[in-house]
Formats: sequence, structure tokens, C-alpha cells
Amino acid sequence: MHLTGVGKRYGLRGPWVLRAVDLHLPRGGLVRVEGGNGSGKSTLLRVMAGVCEPTTGTVGERGSAAYVPERFPPELPLTALRYLTHLGRMHGLTGRESRRRAQDWAERLGFADKVRAPLRGLSKGTCQKVAVAQAFLAEPDLLVLDEAWTGLDAASRDVLDGCVVERVEAGATVVFVDHDPRRLADAVTESYRVEAGAVAPVVPGVRALRVVIDIDTGHGPELDRLPGDPVREQARPGVLRLHSSTAHSDALLRHLLTAVPGVSVRSVQREGDHA
Repeated sequence: MHLTGVGKRYGLRGPWVLRAVDLHLPRGGLVRVEGGNGSGKSTLLRVMAGVCEPTTGTVGERGSAAYVPERFPPELPLTALRYLTHLGRMHGLTGRESRRRAQDWAERLGFADKVRAPLRGLSKGTCQKVAVAQAFLAEPDLLVLDEAWTGLDAASRDVLDGCVVERVEAGATVVFVDHDPRRLADAVTESYRVEAGAVAPVVPGVRALRVVIDIDTGHGPELDRLPGDPVREQARPGVLRLHSSTAHSDALLRHLLTAVPGVSVRSVQREGDHA
């Protein structure tokens, strides 16, 4: 798949969310996309998947595509099985094959006991499993996952990791966004960062910095929006761990040291060096 001169804005007078994006993604690649909130990464994924058309530029050689959105709409008046069977038929499968694959994926993802239940009555986690199942159902050439792991239990996240690797090994291109920097880290072939509407490759071999901060004094509003939108992890009581890319670590440290009263930086280490 390739994007040539792709730009995107919503409305005739809306701001440009993406500008002059040129990308070539080879078959059999696992591509990570990162960026802060509002950077345009979700818009980039929707354009890649064909969910929305670019305002300028072209997307070529996409092949068959499937997409897992950040939020799945469970209000549809269908059972999970009917929904998945319908999606399978839309992808060109027969009704019988769609139903068989829907049941297989329900079993694999752990919601076989709820596959005949109405979508509107399912939990958020189960709805997310349905969203994942519909994307894998027809074995697409391009699979686009926008925080598809969010809301899944640990076992289902592991299953999804394995499913992604299988699609890549089968020759599909998989593009994903996830807040966990360790997600599929050993299998990723390319990484891109979206910032201010531009898309740039992440330099290979540059590892993220891990910043550990002490929040014993409480959570102030200065911690709500941090430079680079780092991943947050409660390391232990009173200690919040921030996973930041090296591109944003200096700005993040400067913010923590100057703009967040009462918060001390305990240590700064490269990802993976923390004991």
C-alpha cells in the first residue's frame, strides 16, 4: 500500500489534520504508528483503511482491508453472530462460511457463550472482541488496528498478539496504534510518528526513555496533558512510571521539573534498563 501526497481535513474550512503524507508500506509488514492525542494518528489509520477518503492525494494498492476502531458501536440491533455473519458476507464470503468463521473467532477470542446475545447487552470488553473478530474474519490484505487491545483482558490481548503475527506471516500488512510501547515490539518492522499533521519514520535503534516520577503529593492538573502523551504505568504505590519516546523526553522532563509543583523525578533510564 502507498500513500502519495495525502492530506486530510474535515470540512471546507477545517484545519488540516494531515498534510503531504507520503508512505509506502510493504506486504508482510507490521507497522506501528504513534503520536500524542490529537496528532492525527487515528485519522491516518482511517484513511489507510478506506474508512474515510483523503482530501488531497491518493491511496493505492490497498487490497482488501479491515479496521478495528478505537470505539466499537454496540447499539446495532443484532446479535454478535448475525453481525459477524453479515460482515463476512459483505467481504464476499458465503453465508455458511461467514457463520463458521464467526463461531471459530468467537471461540478463539473467548465469547462463544455470548455469540447469540444482542450486541447492545454485551460488556465493553466483549464488544471489543466482536470488533476484533469482524476484522480478522475475511483474512484481509490490510489490517488496521486503532487501539484494538483497549478493553480486552490479559488473555485476550495475548490472543490478539498471536493473531496479528499470523496475519503478517500470511503476507498481510498490519498497521496498529497502542499505548503500550512494548506491544509486539520484537515483531514490528517499521514505526512512524504523527505530529502536527506530518508523518515521519521513527529512527531504528533509538529506544524510549523511562521516566519515574513521585506523585506522593497528589495528582495535579499539570499531569493531565504531558508532552508527547507518554504511556502511564503505576509502578508501585506513590510512583507513576511514564514511557516516553526519546523525541519528547527532554520536553517531558522540562515540564515535570518546572511546571508540576511538588513532583520529583526519581530516575531516568532507557526502556528495559529499569530493574
